[in-house]
Amino acid sequence: MKRLNLVTLLLLLNTLLLPSFAGAQAMPVPVPSPPSLSAPSYILLDARSEHVLVEREADEQREPASLVKVMTAYVVFSELKAGHLSMSDPVMISERAWRMQGSRMFIEVGRTVTVEELLRGMIIQSGNDASVALAEHVAGNEETFAQLMNQYADQLGMHNTNFTNATGWPDPNQYTSARDMAILARAMIDSFPEYYRFYSEREFTYNDITQRNRNMLLWRDDSVDGLKTGHTSGAGYNLVTSASRDGMRLVSVVMGTSSPQARADQTQALLNYGFRFFRSYELYGVDDTVTEPKLWKGATDTLRVGVEEPLYVTIPQRQYDNLNAVMRLNSPIVAPVSQGDVVGEVDIRLEGETIRSATLVALEDGEQAGFFGRLWDEVMLLFQ
Repeated sequence: MKRLNLVTLLLLLNTLLLPSFAGAQAMPVPVPSPPSLSAPSYILLDARSEHVLVEREADEQREPASLVKVMTAYVVFSELKAGHLSMSDPVMISERAWRMQGSRMFIEVGRTVTVEELLRGMIIQSGNDASVALAEHVAGNEETFAQLMNQYADQLGMHNTNFTNATGWPDPNQYTSARDMAILARAMIDSFPEYYRFYSEREFTYNDITQRNRNMLLWRDDSVDGLKTGHTSGAGYNLVTSASRDGMRLVSVVMGTSSPQARADQTQALLNYGFRFFRSYELYGVDDTVTEPKLWKGATDTLRVGVEEPLYVTIPQRQYDNLNAVMRLNSPIVAPVSQGDVVGEVDIRLEGETIRSATLVALEDGEQAGFFGRLWDEVMLLFQ
């Protein structure tokens, strides 16, 4: 991946300013307005940088329908990752799960089904019966499972969401937003790459019944690899999906469209717009030295400084050479310093506007110098 090239450091009022990159600047690609969609609520964001490219009423609380099953899967995946479940665990099917209406996997009461089969039945076939069976297996009953769902939603920052069941069955107290579903989708992809593959499966056969994945973009666009559809008469037709092209991953959510075709077409329009006119870059990795400021009273003259986690930006195409990095470092930085200590911040600017900020930390321990070294720097600091 490309990195910001820190060519020149200018110390001015405790601020380090990196000018735009050397070399001829390419003409930027003109960026038109986003496509006009009929969906009442939608969002498009870059999964790595979290930069929102397009949004409309993204915080409006709406009925999620089967989008709820993304959180149901998230809870189950969390249990699997923690070692509390395994894919081969047998699950006894209750009468309540068997009696669920709506989309079904067609499991039978009193039979045992593995966790993996139930997950595929829920994710690919959108089985309400599979969702309830998983909820009961994890938490004893669906009501308790819904509490887990809400606790995870709080942890993820889904502030316009409340879950009351594991299926998306209509309930006036169950709601979410396009932004919250995008947050959840991104967390699903990042946290559970080993399980996310289920969302790309086009069909699943259980009990001699084969059902196709309702996300028609899996057939239309090879870059699409998940996530979930949802529909009720009150919610309309919803779709949260993700696609990856040329190392760039986008997450799209459309809610309240009029038909399965409309939700697919409008999602495709958002994805095409994002991939055509924007690019994402990793500017700094966790081990990259962003700068090496003076370390006062240190055993070494300088200290390696970087970011806590990879720093990504999403910008219009051909604008990379117009990026600037502005660093605000603590002054002075005095030994001893421990690896991970916060020593400042970096702002990434494009045409004078800050588009991303990150904390700067010490990448190494900065040990104290000997007595005379500390004494010399103490004297020199009097002149700073």
